[in-house]
Amino acid sequence: MIKKLTFLGIETSCDETAASIIREKNDGTGEILSNIVSSQVEVHKDFGGVVPEIAARAHVEKIDFIVNKAIKDSKIKLEKIDGVAATAGPGLIVCLTVGLNFGKAIAGSLSKPLIAVNHLEGHALSPKINKKINFPYLLLLISGGHTQFLEVNDVGKYKRLGTTIDDALGEAFDKTAKLLGIEFPGGPMIEQWAKKGDKDYFNLPKPIINKGGCNLSFAGLKTAILKISKGLKNKKEKYDLAASFQKTINEILYLKTKNAMDQFLKNKKAKKNSFVIAGGVASNLSIRKNLIKLSNEKNFIPVFPPINLCSDNAAMIAWAGIERYKKNLIDDLKFSSKPRWPLDISAPFLKGAGLKF
Repeated sequence: MIKKLTFLGIETSCDETAASIIREKNDGTGEILSNIVSSQVEVHKDFGGVVPEIAARAHVEKIDFIVNKAIKDSKIKLEKIDGVAATAGPGLIVCLTVGLNFGKAIAGSLSKPLIAVNHLEGHALSPKINKKINFPYLLLLISGGHTQFLEVNDVGKYKRLGTTIDDALGEAFDKTAKLLGIEFPGGPMIEQWAKKGDKDYFNLPKPIINKGGCNLSFAGLKTAILKISKGLKNKKEKYDLAASFQKTINEILYLKTKNAMDQFLKNKKAKKNSFVIAGGVASNLSIRKNLIKLSNEKNFIPVFPPINLCSDNAAMIAWAGIERYKKNLIDDLKFSSKPRWPLDISAPFLKGAGLKF
């Protein structure tokens, strides 16, 4: 009988201090034995965004308690785990170092394998905790720092089909929220405000929508929001702008995802095509509804992680650790944090105006 693995995961890439223990189940999915997340929202609220040095200090103060609570809640003795997975990038270097070094210390002291996990791969594989999904599948990764379409061919094997050339989608949500006077992090509140507004009240731009391909841009939309927000007269118009923004995002994602699906189908032939939507913005129910509709039209199976696994967490890191360990992708204790770490290392860096498609 093949041993079912149990891993400790640690996540400190930005402003959440998180630890989790996951155990494999017989059906190939995972059982989350503990999943502890300590948010720093209140710490950074007054600054309107995450301050790296403050975030790192908070990680240092909390990580020992968070990891020990995850171990205690799991009812697993630490020496019984099979390995340690820690986020090593991408993210804020001063924050990444805290969690990775803590993971190294545990792995080294117990003589257990260390898996240095790419945070994006954690998101990419997170739906497999709860659902069996066969490779290859199409992935839309939408978060505060990343927006990209990827062909997921196996653990550690990714092909980028498209990416944002400027702002990430989650960043666009947060910046729009700030312009509307919503406290940081205001992105999730946009969806609530949108329900109270007229989605057709403002006609907003859809940057590079007619350029073809799967690349996206949100900077021009953000600029339009900035100009309109200066002339808003009342709360109703704020709701209308939130609704118009949500509608515009859905229209952009619908068309660009359709392009990505067509590209995926050109490259891959499978009886069942899965479309995974992961990352913090995947918790937006309006976006979910929009992409489920498109998936049905294009004969894709839409797959979302549970809401609590969309935002940053250590369960997805522990699971990625298990998946990588089974492929013998084990790292040295000398592994260093990587503030920039693309999943598809062969894809060209795209950022800024003047890009050709």
